[in-house]
Amino acid sequence: MLQTSNYSLVLSLQFLLLAYDLFVNAFSELLRVAPVVQLVLFIIQDIAVLFNIIIIFLMFFNTFVFQAGLVSLLFRKFKGTIVLTAAYFTLSVSFHVWVMNLRWRSSSSSLWTSGLQVLFVLQRLAAVLYCYFYKRTALRLGDPRFYRDSVWLRQELLQGRR
Repeated sequence: MLQTSNYSLVLSLQFLLLAYDLFVNAFSELLRVAPVVQLVLFIIQDIAVLFNIIIIFLMFFNTFVFQAGLVSLLFRKFKGTIVLTAAYFTLSVSFHVWVMNLRWRSSSSSLWTSGLQVLFVLQRLAAVLYCYFYKRTALRLGDPRFYRDSVWLRQELLQGRR
């Protein structure tokens, strides 16, 4: 079972990684004249998203629901977050690769193509949704019902079989 002190530490780490992601999304374009700095920020941002994915799955594995073999219940409850996180990570890496390819060629001018603008908007929209759903999932996983056998779990299991 996830202890309160451990949960607070894990939650703080998740929020720190989300805050870094928000910071890079908000201010990375200000560093377009220094492509090396921007590249490092992008790499750390992508690693932070990967760490958040790993942490959320470790939290899933730590639940009684998972240990009881009810993985489908966890997937049903948190499907949106899992899919959205994967989509956000894919959009972020795609955007970072495209931007850095353009920056290495010409760092002094702004080279925003139509496709890059569409990818930018999609990535930023996914970032907002990712932050909301990820934070909601991290907070919901603090519910003690996920860490012990309960009437709620038995009801969910019966509803899943119908």
